[in-house]
Amino acid sequence: MNTDLLIERYLEYLAIERGLSKNTVVSYRRDLAKLQQFLEEEQGTALADAQQTAIASFVAEIRRNGASPRSVGRAISAVRGFYRYLLATKRIPSDPTMNIESPRLERRLPTVLTEEEVERLLAFNRRHEPLDLRDTAILELMYATGLRASEVISLKMGDVHLELGYVRCIGKGSKERIVPVGSKAIAALELYISGCRNALVSRTGTRALFVNSRGEALSRQGLWKLIKKRVRAAGISRRVTPHTLRHSFATHLLSHGADLRSVQEMLGHADISTTQIYTHLDKSRLKQIYLAAHPRAQSRAE
Repeated sequence: MNTDLLIERYLEYLAIERGLSKNTVVSYRRDLAKLQQFLEEEQGTALADAQQTAIASFVAEIRRNGASPRSVGRAISAVRGFYRYLLATKRIPSDPTMNIESPRLERRLPTVLTEEEVERLLAFNRRHEPLDLRDTAILELMYATGLRASEVISLKMGDVHLELGYVRCIGKGSKERIVPVGSKAIAALELYISGCRNALVSRTGTRALFVNSRGEALSRQGLWKLIKKRVRAAGISRRVTPHTLRHSFATHLLSHGADLRSVQEMLGHADISTTQIYTHLDKSRLKQIYLAAHPRAQSRAE
C-alpha cells in the first residue's frame, strides 16, 4: 500500500472510529504531509521506513521554526498515532515514536452530554419508520453500554443476549468483555429486531446486528451519519460523536455512584488512569458529597 493511501486510511480511522473533528483531522493531515516532505527531502526515506532519529529530527525542526508547544504536541500526536496505527495493522515492525516526548500540556476534558440532552436524543423518533427503530436501538445501546463505534458495528446477533440482559463485544487488543444492558435499551433492540432487521436481512442473510437499508452490515460512516442526523433532529447544537455517548455513559454512571473499577471494566480500559478522566467531570457532585460528609464543611445547628 502506498504512503498516501496509508495516510488516508489513518485519517479515516481518526474521523470515524475516534470521532475527531474535521478541523483536527485537517491539522493531522497537514502535520503528516510536513513529516512526509521532511523525510523525503532531508532524510531520503519513506514514512513507513522512518527511524526514531528521523522523527526526532522532524520534531526539532518544527520547534526551530517557532511552532507553539500546543502545535508541537499536536504534530507529535498526529505522528505517534499514525505509527501506532501502522504497528497495530502490522505494516511496520516497531514504533519509531516510542521515546519521543510531547510538551506537557493541560489535559482537556472530553465532551459530555447532560442527562437532559441524552433524554432528548433518545426520545426523538417521530416517524417510527424501520430505520428510525434501528437508529433508536443504536443510540440506546451506545448510551446503555458505552461501547465504541467499532464495537457497535461489529456486533453479531449471537453477541446479544437480551433475555439475560447483556452483550458480548470484542474490544481493543481483541479482548472480550461482557457489558450489562438496561431495560430501555433491551426494549429498543427487541423492537428493532422484530420491526426492521428481520425483514432487511432476509435478502442478505448477514449475522450483523445493525444493518443498512440494503440489509448489509452498517458501516462506520453510516453510524456517524445517523448520529449526526438524530442530534440535529433533537435540537442539540453541540457536536456529538459516537465517543460522546461513551463519555456520557461513564460520566453519568460515576455521578450516580458507580465505582471507578466497575466503570473501567465496562469501558474495557486496560489502565484505570484512562477511566479517571471522568472523575474530573462532575465537580459539583464531589462538592455536595464533601459538604454532606465533612464535619467542618458547613455550620451545624447547636
